[in-house]
Amino acid sequence: MKTKKYVVYRRKREGKTDYKLRLSLLKSEKLRLVVRKSLKNILVQANQYESNGDKTLLTANSKELEQYGWKGYKRNVPAAYLTGFLFGTKAKKIGMDNLILDKGLYVSRKGTIIYSVLKGVVDAGVNVPHSPEIFPKEERIKGKHISDDIEKMLETTKNNIQKVK
Repeated sequence: MKTKKYVVYRRKREGKTDYKLRLSLLKSEKLRLVVRKSLKNILVQANQYESNGDKTLLTANSKELEQYGWKGYKRNVPAAYLTGFLFGTKAKKIGMDNLILDKGLYVSRKGTIIYSVLKGVVDAGVNVPHSPEIFPKEERIKGKHISDDIEKMLETTKNNIQKVK
């Protein structure tokens, strides 16, 4: 008598998807605020579930910050905050008011880049359920741990993003 083998989903086996978490996010029926990091950039998207695959409705990338005057590194806490702020202003412009954070398989630690993005989105006026103590400290968001020039560049870039509204 042959026994059936249990085959794990490919993406779960590869460590790319947590299906239990994904199912709980999809049950909320809200748009998902997806934050992904690469080695040099940060990507923020608003995704909507569809049966044939998720549909991306809005995207912001830390590469876009150059258009607004950012000359610094594109994968640190200040750049993450600005990317989230840029995404939030775009989302408000097209009427996206309620999102839910999808951090994927990233480990949840207070003050990380993902929560810096979330802080930027919330500061732009988008409603995302969160707890305020997960955000990075204000000094880190302003880049004081990097250099004093970053704080000035952050304010200039943020003002340029707000002008585009």
